[in-house]
Amino acid sequence: MLLAERLANYSAQLTYEQLPSEAIHEAKRRIIDSISCAFGAWNSETAEIVRTVAHQVNSPYGATILGTAHKASPDWAAFVNGLLIRYLDYNDTYLSKEPAHPSDNLAAVLAAAEAEGAPGTEVILATILSYEIQCRLCDAASLRARGWDHVNYGLFSAAAAAGRLMGLSAEAIKHAMSAAGVSGLAMRQTRVGELSMWKGCAFANSSRHATMTAWLAKHGLTGPSEIFEGKMGFMKQVSGEFTLGPLGGESGRGFMINETYIKYFPVEYHAQSAVWAAMELREQVGGDMSQVDSVTIDTFEASYSIIGSEPEKWKPQSRETADHSLPYITGVALMDGTVTLDSFDEARYTDPTLLELVSRIKVNHDTQLDPRYPDGIPNRITLHLKDGRSLTVENTHPRGHAKNPMSDDEVEEKFRRLTGWALSPDRQQQVLDTVWHLEDQTNLSHLMASLYVQR
Repeated sequence: MLLAERLANYSAQLTYEQLPSEAIHEAKRRIIDSISCAFGAWNSETAEIVRTVAHQVNSPYGATILGTAHKASPDWAAFVNGLLIRYLDYNDTYLSKEPAHPSDNLAAVLAAAEAEGAPGTEVILATILSYEIQCRLCDAASLRARGWDHVNYGLFSAAAAAGRLMGLSAEAIKHAMSAAGVSGLAMRQTRVGELSMWKGCAFANSSRHATMTAWLAKHGLTGPSEIFEGKMGFMKQVSGEFTLGPLGGESGRGFMINETYIKYFPVEYHAQSAVWAAMELREQVGGDMSQVDSVTIDTFEASYSIIGSEPEKWKPQSRETADHSLPYITGVALMDGTVTLDSFDEARYTDPTLLELVSRIKVNHDTQLDPRYPDGIPNRITLHLKDGRSLTVENTHPRGHAKNPMSDDEVEEKFRRLTGWALSPDRQQQVLDTVWHLEDQTNLSHLMASLYVQR
């Protein structure tokens, strides 16, 4: 059986009754967390741009742009909502041969579910399904090593989830995935050098594309054959050859959603442990950075190559570069004792005093740390003090990691903090109650209405 056929059959045949309670509960946590991230990003310039364009699109087969009453076509709703979920680099993460942010799939899930009037049980199932496919593909082969972006795996996972919600047959889901994969490939250049607004749009575009191809497949459009194994297919051109192991529910295997991580801080995931280490070191010097002569960060290959090796990371010119800069993130944690959304305001990432400290931070690739990844994200930070002493702290499993998970209360606190500017406490509780009991919802209309931002 071809891989696309296998994934399509799995997508069409998986049932809600097969889902374990821990996966269902985690899906609800990820929906709450993704709404949190979307509201945190809602007032950004990038969000204003994409929302302005999407408001020019109306559709009777529509889906709501989060925070508004406007219904665009589901592909455009997936694009806007995907940007909102992803923009702050605060949504969840999975680390493997290819790192990913699997909650990016929720933009396609919510758009397709609302357009179809799908019940809450199918929203939960499609969420778990999308995580399963994307994370298992991430386990199979690295894309960044070959110059391609991680969002390319999302073309398949988001198309499968949207296709499932649209009631497609296995054959039609296969065509949706094949059409999305052959036409929507993204280059890794998105995340190299000085980063742009497009960084937050990259998976949003995969969600848009996947939703569109599922919509077309619903009306009979076919996609190319052998999208993975063909002589000009994905394995030959993008990923290299790979095999896929058992999926959730097969051979007694659990579901991947429970192996992914919620972010405690709004930074690229490989830097989460560096923030905790930096805060502990700051306490050891009583918050007095004048004692520090220089700083050394020893890190692993993925962290070094993605967020710690390019010169732009030491003097970021955009929010997108700052939240993907290991030296900047470490510097601001040392200076301020935490990292918040305000840490990435232009006034902060251009502050001369902070940048002077960042200029004294050296990042080393320590090959001895590589074997501990992706099970953990080991960052070792050393402060070299002016009196000749050195202080070192290492962190491997930061809060939010699957081995050190955030509690439900912490997930709710993040939600209340990021939505508080737009939703009253009563409406916040209404949203939380709706998601925690999502299996009882006949469709998403109540949830979307409760998220409306009154300006």
